[in-house]
Amino acid sequence: MAETTTRRARRMWECVERYHQLCYWAPEVRETGTAAGLRGFWMNYFATRSAPLGPVPALVVESLFFYYAPARVRRAIPDAWTYSTPEKVLAARYLGMDRALLRELGEFGGSDAIRRCAEVVRAACDAADPAGRTLFAGWASLDWPDEPHLALWHGCTLLREYRSGCHLIALAAVGLDGCESVVSQVAVDEAPREWIHEEAGWSETETAAASERLRQRGWIDAEGRATNAGFAGRAEAEAMTDRLDGAHWTAIGDEAADRLLADMAPLNAVLPKDDQIDWRELYPANQ
Repeated sequence: MAETTTRRARRMWECVERYHQLCYWAPEVRETGTAAGLRGFWMNYFATRSAPLGPVPALVVESLFFYYAPARVRRAIPDAWTYSTPEKVLAARYLGMDRALLRELGEFGGSDAIRRCAEVVRAACDAADPAGRTLFAGWASLDWPDEPHLALWHGCTLLREYRSGCHLIALAAVGLDGCESVVSQVAVDEAPREWIHEEAGWSETETAAASERLRQRGWIDAEGRATNAGFAGRAEAEAMTDRLDGAHWTAIGDEAADRLLADMAPLNAVLPKDDQIDWRELYPANQ
């Protein structure tokens, strides 16, 4: 039986996400970002992801990263643009990723598989519609690196940001704001509770208010557990994300998509765990 478009979209996201996410944990990226003037993890995070858009103000970054509390964003943006520039930040990110990928990939670093993967990923990026996916459009405006391992990371970053834009559209469509999105994700057991405060930076007051709104909507009960309506609402958002994220994978065809999955499996196997996909392993206390 042929794989559904939504199932295909989710599997392909997991594939490109695993290769992309090294940029958040590799010490080389933190070191080059610091050398470019950035201060601390969160400034590095928000500045490097939004840099293709230019030195945009905090409100723009908040709108694109609405999973994160505005206060967390405002501690990094716009200060990042007084310490550095988008051009320096981008150069630092690619330099750091070049070094990090070659270290992590080892013998795979110059393989034909990486070249093949980069070609398929580029075809998928070319087939993606940028409308409404602002971060994707920003990254897509940049030149592709020449080195295959770095071109693959660039393409995976584009596709990851494409899906993040699809997910933002879906969450907004089902009527969730940023804090409600995180609280409801935890309530349906799709994220660790630590993400609410430690990762996303929402305060106890903001979280309590969001929880009350979700209770009034019938999405969670008095103990914060998801109701049937809450599970259904989150499922609707995830299904919508997959639908929005599927056309470019359909465009390149099953053969190319399957080849990408096969070629990237050994590459991703040597990279660190992903905190979104593998969170149950990384946060065992939640189990």
